[in-house]
Amino acid sequence: MDNLPRDTTSDTTSDTTSDRTGDRASERTVVVTGGTRGVGAGMARAFAETGARVVACARRPPEQPLDGVEFAPLDLRDPPAVRAFFAALPRLDVLVNNAGGTPYRRLADADAERHARVVELNLIAPLTASLAAYEHLRRSQGSVVMVGSVSGGRPSPGSAAYGAAKAGLASLAASMAVEWAPEIRVNTLVVGMVRTELSHLHYGGPDGVAAVSRTVPLGRLAAPADVGAAAVFLASDAAAYISGAALHVHGGGERPAFLDAANVNKEKRQQGEVR
Repeated sequence: MDNLPRDTTSDTTSDTTSDRTGDRASERTVVVTGGTRGVGAGMARAFAETGARVVACARRPPEQPLDGVEFAPLDLRDPPAVRAFFAALPRLDVLVNNAGGTPYRRLADADAERHARVVELNLIAPLTASLAAYEHLRRSQGSVVMVGSVSGGRPSPGSAAYGAAKAGLASLAASMAVEWAPEIRVNTLVVGMVRTELSHLHYGGPDGVAAVSRTVPLGRLAAPADVGAAAVFLASDAAAYISGAALHVHGGGERPAFLDAANVNKEKRQQGEVR
C-alpha cells in the first residue's frame, strides 16, 4: 500500500476519552469509501471542512481533485486489499461506508449471479470494511456511518437487489451498534433522492428532475452537502449518545401516490387545507 498517504503527526489514539468528550475534529482521520463523486464526494468535502484528515477510497480517482481530501485506490470487493488498506493506516476515527449503487435492472432481466454482485457491493463490502477497521475504531472510540437508502424500506422495482441490500445494511448497523458498544458507535443515514452528476441516469433531464423534485415535501432533491452535514453530525461528539440510529435525510419522504390519484378533497389539498 505504498500509494496510501501517510500521516506524519503523532499518534493520539491513547487519548480516547477526550476524543469522545471534546470535539477534536482536526485530529481525526476519516475514511469515506466511494468518496470521489456524488454523495461520497459531498461527505468527503464536509469532513475536510472540519479540519479532519480525510481519505477517499475508490477504484478510480476523482475527475477533479477534492480540496483537503486524499485519494487511495481500493476495490471494496477485494477483501485482502481492504484489510491491507486499513492495516496501513496509522489511525482511524470515522469510517463512512458509502460505496455502492446499482443500475436499473428488473429482476427477471438478469440471473441471480448478476443481482448477487449488487448485494456484494452494497452489503458485503461495508461489512468487510467495518471488520477491517474494527481495531482502529475500537482504539480511538470512533464511529461508523453506514449510508443506507429509502429503497431499503419500501418496494424498489428495477433495483430490487439494491433495496434488499440496503435493508440488510440497516439491520447490520443496528446489530453492530449493540455488539461493538460502548467503544464504537454505529449509525445509518437513510438517504432519499440526491441531485448529483449522475441524476440524469435515474430521473432524466431537467424536466424529469423538476418533476421528481415536486414529489418531495421540501420541494427539491437533496444536495450532496446535505448528506455530508448529516454524516458529520453523526460522527461528531454532538452525537456522542446516538448509536444504532437511522437518520432519514429525505426531505420529508415521498408524497403518497394515492393523494394525487384520489378525486376527493383535491382542491383543498392543493391549497394546503388538508394535511
